Amino acid sequence: MGSNRTIYSEFQGAGSKLGLEIWCVESLQLVPVPQSSHGKFFSGSAYVVLHTALLKSGALQHDIHYWLGKDANEVDSSLASDKTLELDAALGSKSVQYKEVQGQETGKFLSYFKPCIIPVEGVYSSGQVGLKGPAYETKLLTCKGDRVVHVKEVPFSRSSLNHRDVFILDTSSKIFQFNGCNSSIQERAKGLEVVQYIKEYKHKGNCEVAAIEDGKFVGDAEVGEFWNFFGGYAPIPKDQPVAQPPQTLDVKLFWITLQGKFTQSGSGRLKRSMLESNKCYMLDGDVQIFVWMGSITSITERKTSISAAEDFLRAQEKPVNTQLAVLKEGSETGIFKSYFDDWPLTVEPKLYEEGRGKVAAMFKQTVYDVDELPDEDEKPHIICNGTLKVWRVNNGKLSPVPVVDQRKLYSGDCYTVQYIYSANGREERLFYIWLGNKSSPEDRADAVSLTNVIVGSNKGEPVLARIVENKEPSQFFMIFQTLIMFKGGMGSRYKSCIADNGLDDETYDDKKTALFRIQGTNRDNMQAVQVDQVCRSLNSSYCYILKAEGSVFTWLGNLSTTRDHDLLYGMLDLINPTWQPILIREGSEPDVFWDVLGGKTEYPKEREVKRFIEDPHLFVCTFTKGAGSQSSDLKVKEIFSYTQDELTTEDVLILDCHTEIYVWVGHNSVVKSKQQALSIGLAFLEKDVLGECLSVDTPIYVVTEGHEPPFFTRFFYWDASKANMLGNSFERKLAILKGQTQKLEAPSRNSPSVTPNGMRRPSPTPNGLRRPSPTPNGSRRPSPASNGLTRRQSLDSYTVRSTSPTFSGLDFNPTNNRRFSSPPIHRMITSASSSSPDVRSADNTHVSTSSTAEAEILPSKDSGPKQELVNYPYDRVKVNSKDPVRDIDITKREAYLSDEEFQEKFAMSKRVFYQLPRWKQNKLKMSLYLF
Repeated sequence: MGSNRTIYSEFQGAGSKLGLEIWCVESLQLVPVPQSSHGKFFSGSAYVVLHTALLKSGALQHDIHYWLGKDANEVDSSLASDKTLELDAALGSKSVQYKEVQGQETGKFLSYFKPCIIPVEGVYSSGQVGLKGPAYETKLLTCKGDRVVHVKEVPFSRSSLNHRDVFILDTSSKIFQFNGCNSSIQERAKGLEVVQYIKEYKHKGNCEVAAIEDGKFVGDAEVGEFWNFFGGYAPIPKDQPVAQPPQTLDVKLFWITLQGKFTQSGSGRLKRSMLESNKCYMLDGDVQIFVWMGSITSITERKTSISAAEDFLRAQEKPVNTQLAVLKEGSETGIFKSYFDDWPLTVEPKLYEEGRGKVAAMFKQTVYDVDELPDEDEKPHIICNGTLKVWRVNNGKLSPVPVVDQRKLYSGDCYTVQYIYSANGREERLFYIWLGNKSSPEDRADAVSLTNVIVGSNKGEPVLARIVENKEPSQFFMIFQTLIMFKGGMGSRYKSCIADNGLDDETYDDKKTALFRIQGTNRDNMQAVQVDQVCRSLNSSYCYILKAEGSVFTWLGNLSTTRDHDLLYGMLDLINPTWQPILIREGSEPDVFWDVLGGKTEYPKEREVKRFIEDPHLFVCTFTKGAGSQSSDLKVKEIFSYTQDELTTEDVLILDCHTEIYVWVGHNSVVKSKQQALSIGLAFLEKDVLGECLSVDTPIYVVTEGHEPPFFTRFFYWDASKANMLGNSFERKLAILKGQTQKLEAPSRNSPSVTPNGMRRPSPTPNGLRRPSPTPNGSRRPSPASNGLTRRQSLDSYTVRSTSPTFSGLDFNPTNNRRFSSPPIHRMITSASSSSPDVRSADNTHVSTSSTAEAEILPSKDSGPKQELVNYPYDRVKVNSKDPVRDIDITKREAYLSDEEFQEKFAMSKRVFYQLPRWKQNKLKMSLYLF
């Protein structure tokens, strides 16, 4: 089959729009399921579900699932499996396919239908959609799962109840949640989400809710009312131990022949060379089975392989929760790759600059000239002119670094950096642990433990970050504004180490030869990094300063920009204002220049390009032993389509942003110190769950519940009121469900008034920003000049050469500017016993039709146009229009659509759209060529 793409009639246009597309097998045909019935599954039917998401790289990601009801017949099930492969072929054979069995669905599948799906007895019929059912029927449901919840109807009998699960009794006028005494708090909280779902979409919001605790049967009217439905109270028998099937680590790889027979190809740790492109294989990983299909195998071979794998599952009597995933060569998941010792680390790069160029080209096609598009990473997410304090680790102690030297870091040392800034009307603290590449293990350990002590002594819950030299996040540089990173060290351990080993002291001084690479984005974010003074340290994309005996050279790479040149001139005076440099352009170097670098050799001359940073992934952590101890065994599980509600107070979660990770610690979790949380972050980096080649030097942030900084909340649609509630996760959700949130609201935090060393903090200026630092003669620093001045004029007004770093005023407009998560899925669900639609907001959360819930919707970051606009048809306002409208606001193309056409294109009203975070708006607009 290989490159052939056969388009089957059922799938014409499939995968071209974001969100869900669902088909069901009916009379041996695949029929589309209308959006109003998405999420309603019949236990006697088989379905094919396609989810399409837009990645930050601009590519579409397709995941295909075939869902088999418990009563679905074998013919329909086989047809759904075959159609899944045909759909994959229609989409270019790049998707991953998952088999979903009723009651054992994967977390990824259930994330499309939050909070749950409740399968309905019977068989799907396209002619019966929307018909009303009989009178309301009382049902008993069981809920299993603390992250994604599997809901199953059980016989309405006392014998169905047990102590380990959560149950929901749904009656015509009241919904009861019965919490087994051995169920977890998280399971009870998830149960309440199902209760709210049933209340809103089966009862139209008109019913009461009651929570019943297992073992409580005296003095509570609601408890008596609950047991009356079962004919009165009677003890529930003790739970029988649940036998856990043994999990072995004996991984096996089988080649599947054209006849569907298995031939073992390997076991244990596998090699990539075991997989051949002209064959199909099955990897038995015990808890998950993979079918891998070579790129040049045919559809027939693939169907045979999947059928053989399903027969294998039945014949081996695998546990019911064993999952089957089907993937094609080139579309392997991180979990699949983890079974191979030598899976290639290099992948085809998704070039950042290439994507930016395409966007710029789009604007130019519509007569708008775009010289340079803004880089979202260049924008700070907190105010960057607060108060900075730096300590150096020295012989087991933290020694304050004089203000005049706070902009200088040495590779042989470790530092603690405290940054105080204003946010949300109060002062916040951010601590960095900076580890030099040549620092000693003892200094590194001391840096972590000593900083942990300082952080623990602070009121509130400061954010703590661990960063390693050359892996600094952009925010770190923005806080310093100007920074010089030298070789060598000033600490006693560095000095002792080089003396004991007979090494030369590389610590910079004015008498030594030194080469500095200049980098940054503007005069408020620039760095000089001392590199090895050899030719291979050069790069045509940068500018350099070479300080040699008797001479100073400035070298301008051929690919450097005028912005880079401005940074070069700005850094000259910061390093030494007395230097009179000799300007050299790449290609015109004198011999003395190469002599200083030890001779001319090859060095990188291609433009450095950024790669796309893919969407973040959220993981929940579990520990087999004490968290943070060396004997603890960290296990992580990914949460798909995550929201703020996943941050439950009993848990520790990790947000993997690829270039940095965040360890979020709930107040009621087992982790009680920032140092423990850092250990968890390091363990996560070592595991590299997604197979993305994470470095153990990747920055780690530790964030505490209720004290989340803007650079963390930007990854969520954030509701601050949820982050400031007391009680466990069950109590919080119950209060929200009953409209009693005020009982659990935490008191507002007061800003700390004392610094870690006991000194009183200087009072803020009226606008909440830090007062300018005094110069040595006591005068205040003048504001920086514009870049339009000459080098000397600009530097004289910008730089104070022997005092603290310049913290200039900043025109700061923080925005929730995340552009990562998959687009929202807008769906309407008709319940089994009611024709009332399940109306969900565009981020797939519940939107009540009651006035109370209406008032609770968060205000939009962008409330849309402030005035009435002329309506134009979609074909004239889209970016690639052949007949574009002139003189419109190109940032608000969607606003010119009529209400009717807007609803048709976005599947939501303008009002709902403008309540989404800006990044979600932009993703939807991008998918419709309106961005």
